[in-house]
Amino acid sequence: MTEPKRVFEKYYAELLKSIRNPDVALGLSRSVSANRQKRAAVMQRFPDTVELSREVRRIKEEAIARLEDLVATARKNLEENGARVYYADTGTAALKIIGRIVGSGKVVISGKTLTGEELGLRQHLEGLGNEFWETDVAQFIQQLRNEKPMHYVFPSLHVTREEVARLLTKLLGREIPPDITGEVRTIREFLRGKYFKADIGISGGNVLAADTGSIIMIENEGNIRMVSNVPPIHIVIVGIEKIVPTLPDAFKVAQVIWRYAGFTAPLYLSVVSGPSGTADIENTLVQGSSGPLELHVILLDNGRSRLAKDPVLREALYCIKCGSCLFECPIFQMAAGYYGGQAYFGGVGSVLTAYMGSPQEAAPMAYTCLRCGLCTTICPLELDTSRLIAELRHRFAVMVKS
Repeated sequence: MTEPKRVFEKYYAELLKSIRNPDVALGLSRSVSANRQKRAAVMQRFPDTVELSREVRRIKEEAIARLEDLVATARKNLEENGARVYYADTGTAALKIIGRIVGSGKVVISGKTLTGEELGLRQHLEGLGNEFWETDVAQFIQQLRNEKPMHYVFPSLHVTREEVARLLTKLLGREIPPDITGEVRTIREFLRGKYFKADIGISGGNVLAADTGSIIMIENEGNIRMVSNVPPIHIVIVGIEKIVPTLPDAFKVAQVIWRYAGFTAPLYLSVVSGPSGTADIENTLVQGSSGPLELHVILLDNGRSRLAKDPVLREALYCIKCGSCLFECPIFQMAAGYYGGQAYFGGVGSVLTAYMGSPQEAAPMAYTCLRCGLCTTICPLELDTSRLIAELRHRFAVMVKS
């Protein structure tokens, strides 16, 4: 039996197991229905979103075409703002950098970060002897399940309230009923103590403006604001494909992300450009006031610059991770993020996984795609996923023959 065959068989066994799980089906049906209703209401309220999305497509095309220049500009401006900036060519390099910053024996709290999942960050830092907690409710649930996230915006969308109650009951040693409000309050109570004990806060970034070195973070829970503000050290890991030329560009991207995710506006929107600082004494700037003393920014390549040079597949880097395509995907509606790799899901996710993970991990994903085109019809940037999948499959076939 060949290695590729074993990879495919393992992947499809897990996929079929999830499809046959009635709890997954129930959780997905509730989540898909709720998202469609919310997204439709947002589009009705903001009819300019379609035209704004076309403008964001143009912004992303320009940014990916001049990625190297934008990385250099973003790095320069972040450093001028007082941040410590690192360029990580590979995931291994990123983990080494973060490991040196964190050390061991620390309490680490994390906001929702796809790049962290891409790197296997929690497992790495726990392996160094650190206590690590996800603070996003869905990510926290997935940590308790010892399972990867299942969606970009809603990582535990397939988990029912009944399952959450069982997880919290086991964690806390007392009966937690399957009431969603009560479960959220219980998680809040547990995590509040972690924020103020944390030595390190880690977050991702939804978009980075090169001209100001500003990182925009979208959220509803307030956890990312706590992660990025309370601990003395804040680490941001951001993929270089998230960089756009200007701050107005960045806000346009952010608006399209949250509208297509089904929100009229995020409850919290944070912009971080450097560590905290004050110039209130004799107008002399001192870094490290009420917020973090240090800001470390990891600009993660890990295959992105190589993908940006691909004349066909680079379109996958335009993806803004709103996750709307997944709710329309027939396979995802049955299997959730089991139709995906370690960090990225669905058809476009298979392209990203091929470059940021491995071809072996991406191949089963690519051949799962139905190429039905439903994802393109809902995608704000109209990514031609069917074309990308056809090209990716062709390359896999050539790879096997050679």
